[in-house]
Amino acid sequence: MGEKGVFDDILAGSDTFKYYSEGEWKVSSSGKSVPIINPTTRKIQFKVQACTQEEVNKVMESAKSAQKLWAKTPLWKRAELLHKAAAILKDHKKPIADCLVKEIAKAAKDAATEVVRSGDLVSYCAEEGVRVLGEGKFLVSDSFPGNERTKYCLTSKIPLGIVLAIPPFNYPVNLSVSKIAPALIAGNSLVLKPPTQGAVSALHMIHCFHLAGFPKGVISCVTGKGSEIGDFLTKHPGVNCISFTGGDTGIAISKKAGMIPLQMELGGKDACIILEDADLDLASSSIVKGGFSYSGQRCTAVKVVLVMNSIADSLVKKVNEKLGKLTVGPPENDCDITPVVTESSANFIEGLVMDAKNKGATFCQEYKRKDNLIWPLLIDNVKPDMRIAWEEPFGPVLPVIRISSVEEGIRHCNASNFGLQGCIFTKDINKAILISDAMETGTVQINSAPARGPDHFPFQGLKDSGIGSQGVTNSINMMTKIKSTVINLPTPSYTMG
Repeated sequence: MGEKGVFDDILAGSDTFKYYSEGEWKVSSSGKSVPIINPTTRKIQFKVQACTQEEVNKVMESAKSAQKLWAKTPLWKRAELLHKAAAILKDHKKPIADCLVKEIAKAAKDAATEVVRSGDLVSYCAEEGVRVLGEGKFLVSDSFPGNERTKYCLTSKIPLGIVLAIPPFNYPVNLSVSKIAPALIAGNSLVLKPPTQGAVSALHMIHCFHLAGFPKGVISCVTGKGSEIGDFLTKHPGVNCISFTGGDTGIAISKKAGMIPLQMELGGKDACIILEDADLDLASSSIVKGGFSYSGQRCTAVKVVLVMNSIADSLVKKVNEKLGKLTVGPPENDCDITPVVTESSANFIEGLVMDAKNKGATFCQEYKRKDNLIWPLLIDNVKPDMRIAWEEPFGPVLPVIRISSVEEGIRHCNASNFGLQGCIFTKDINKAILISDAMETGTVQINSAPARGPDHFPFQGLKDSGIGSQGVTNSINMMTKIKSTVINLPTPSYTMG
């Protein structure tokens, strides 16, 4: 069977895709679809189903009944199916990567890497789940004062029920599987609501899970307008856990969601603090990679550089030299800088750039934009009254703030309402640890750009950057509850024996 034939079932037309419910690919009764605009051509590339609230209710019903049986499926069998899905995903990386190129303008090589990384994550999660969930705990009562050894407590981890997964546009495959795999290995059923840009890549990925042979109803994927099914899904009484990655919407979801566990990874304004003793070649390379890969559209991108005055000129010069070597153009050509995801995103970035210009910042390159494509731009001498000092551009523009002390850098970092990641460049490990301790961020990288991976590392944000912690093990634990069974024994008779 050729690559194309494998994905024929998910098509409802030449460019329109079905949604996935009860183990089948379906066309919505709404008769409507949602267009997906190619960021490079700015034309409609694909269409997905505009599911109705009634269809969401049916998905929830089947997810609930399927979950009861899935939770009774032996752990090794759940792991086996996940390994199978991972292998199928990697076997079909090309058509999925092609969708990522067309939907979110991700460079072809990075798109293929995302699919392979996703397969690896699913396999790792299957292995880790067998270990984490295969162990219980045994407690005895006489370890607490005043008690005899009359109670044995056995604890194990049980699934929560239905997990609602909402990934973002920038990693629609990888940040879907990072929610799907932990949910499934833990015995939950999973409902995926992919982002509009990235929905078709996610539907292809879901088909790989379908081909692996998961029971009907254990996995579902609904597409549609946020206004029609977004709030309806997040407030649905059938949902027992929400795992969300994205922007401000997450704060609104957390306020509306009921008394259920939330895993939220929201925005970031990841600060890069550069000390006088830093290796400037390493720092400048990390700033270009951290700030400009995937055109800066990453929550863990370097979003503000805080550099000591005495080395600022040298650092800026080195960064500019490296920026001059970046290729700019369409994702099909594997360019370093590709179009940002939507016109509104490009307009927002331009607003931040113009505000900085009007307030006297120094532009290291000429600001250049064509449609959704924005050329890389380093903005020097940024001051705290400029929007770009605080707001998250999600594009290939990076502000530099010159500081006269480390304390000033820490103060700026901590004044942000975000606290996802940060990084420090110095050769003094003692200073690095002390600054890391002082930074109010979920993760601090020493002598490297921020990054989410490896995917088994804990990943979390403070303040408006999120709730809970991700990473394979943390996600598995978060998608389970502790269940205790207590065996009550008669009072011991010390004459026995």
